[in-house]
Amino acid sequence: MASFLPLLISTGVLAAVMGLLALLAVRVRRRGLVGSAMGAALASYDEAFRATAHASYYEIRAQADRQAPMASPDDAWRPVNARPPARRAQGPRSPGRAFLRWWRRG
Repeated sequence: MASFLPLLISTGVLAAVMGLLALLAVRVRRRGLVGSAMGAALASYDEAFRATAHASYYEIRAQADRQAPMASPDDAWRPVNARPPARRAQGPRSPGRAFLRWWRRG
């Protein structure tokens, strides 16, 4: 049994490191901090193992490359710094949800 202890510890450490790297990859991709090389590497991984994620990647890239349509000269004029409509008052929030919002916002 004692001979398996180093193997068990090594396997546990490897699993922990891989889990942390996976969480880091999710967080970096969610925040949009992925550089072009990392984005391409993750896209090739998605292409090989998750075909639907690969198709979504190219759709998101196409949406990002599209330009917003310009307003027609015949449209009604709106000021650029117009105030958005007021938001409705919301009820109290739980502290656990606040932490999740903070984590997602990154």
